[in-house]
Amino acid sequence: MRLSTVILPERRWSEGGREAWQRAEELGFHAAYTYDHLSWRTFRDGPWFGAVPTLTAAATATSRMRLGTLVTSPNFRHPVTLAKELISLDDISGGRFTLGIGAGGNGFDATALLKDGQEPWTPRERADRFAEFVPLLDRLLTHDVVSHDGEHYSASEVRNIPGCVQRPRLPFAVAATGPRGLRLAARHGQAWVTTGDPKLFETGTPEESRAAVAGQIERLGAACEAIDRDPAELDKIMLTGFTPDRPLASFDAFVDFAGRHAELGIDEIVIHWPIADSVFAADPVIFEKIATEGLAQLA
Repeated sequence: MRLSTVILPERRWSEGGREAWQRAEELGFHAAYTYDHLSWRTFRDGPWFGAVPTLTAAATATSRMRLGTLVTSPNFRHPVTLAKELISLDDISGGRFTLGIGAGGNGFDATALLKDGQEPWTPRERADRFAEFVPLLDRLLTHDVVSHDGEHYSASEVRNIPGCVQRPRLPFAVAATGPRGLRLAARHGQAWVTTGDPKLFETGTPEESRAAVAGQIERLGAACEAIDRDPAELDKIMLTGFTPDRPLASFDAFVDFAGRHAELGIDEIVIHWPIADSVFAADPVIFEKIATEGLAQLA
């Protein structure tokens, strides 16, 4: 199992931003991700910086740790412009970039670009767009010249030379729990991302949550088998913070959480970098002990 972290882009680079990414590498995290949002929930009225510039800066401030988004969505991204930015990020990082990608939700990202009176996309439309977005992005990152005339997206002789450092392209970590998203993960993903079952976050139990994750992994396996792909080829990533568990409450709580999810088949656990006075508040001492010693307890 691998351990990674999410560093939210809520601090100026000169006021602790750089230090957080560098400290994450010093602590030995496999990867450090950030959210790709215009703003996010309780952080909406505070500082919030762009994911791509932040990750570009992080790429120059680190040298070993993988970097990525958890997650990017079509809510305010277009595959043509995103592909150019991803190729640049992969180059600047020396081939250390992973794209976490999902269909997006109905939060601020979904409404920020709407005209007055315009309705946000329905869940079906988000799924339709995602189903076109991912294959087109795949092509844009693996071919020098791409044209596409789809229902939602167009590309006219788009050049993406020299392509990614990682071949045939940088990896996709596809966040999905529904059947259409799981099929996309099976066909295009190098990893799959879950946050558990959101319906269980406030009222469910840890046991119910683990059962839900086990069901998701089973359905992912079925989607892989339907196209003759070995499910073991996909890494299974668990982004914590959205289940009834509290893995950062103590060192022992994390070890128990990690061990039980490893038994389900989870390959990578992602924990949030502590942010005081927020939903991601945690004891920095416990956090750093988890980072340096937590997985050793599972050996």
